[in-house]
Amino acid sequence: QLQLVESGGGLVQPGGSLRLSCAASGFTLDYYAIGWFRQAPGKEREGVSCISSSGDSTTYADSVKGRFTISRDNAKNTVYLQMNSLKPEDTAVYYCAADGGGSCYNTVETNEYDYWGQGTQVTVSS
Repeated sequence: QLQLVESGGGLVQPGGSLRLSCAASGFTLDYYAIGWFRQAPGKEREGVSCISSSGDSTTYADSVKGRFTISRDNAKNTVYLQMNSLKPEDTAVYYCAADGGGSCYNTVETNEYDYWGQGTQVTVSS
């Protein structure tokens, strides 16, 4: 079964950090660009970041630039999203998605994603 599984979410205080992981099973991520999205209650889904299959190209939403860092370890078949200086407005369910095209574009939403994970909850609150 081909699937993506997110982990690493939780409750953190404002200013804190979390690292999300996106692990693939049933297929290798080597040739896939990976995007991270989030969706807060009552809001539209927002593209957060993308990393190309080679890892040499990344995209970030303006709302997270300078605070979030996307990376990948193809040997572990996993992509990470390091989130620092978290704010209450970062609270959302975070999803990862895989695009077989391999590239990232100016916006995370531009990609055509083939696989999606189930999401992990991130709550930023004091």
